[in-house]
Amino acid sequence: MPKADFLKNIADQLCEAIPSNLGTLKKDFEKSCQRILNSAFSKLELVTREEFDAESKVLLRTRKKLEELEKKLHALETKLKSRQ
Repeated sequence: MPKADFLKNIADQLCEAIPSNLGTLKKDFEKSCQRILNSAFSKLELVTREEFDAESKVLLRTRKKLEELEKKLHALETKLKSRQ
């Protein structure tokens, strides 16, 4: 769920708690909630699930490449020692 939709959903839920006969107050409260939540969540530097999953895949590929390089280095060191 995109961050904007998530925040709007929270603001909507908060507004549902206000009685419907307070129409103008309810709309003002909803706008204030969205603004406050956007500000608070932007300070937390949160990422979406999609961004997290993408970075996890990059990390996995990097880890595999590192393991391959470590094996090659070990093989080269072994070969070098055997020549000495």
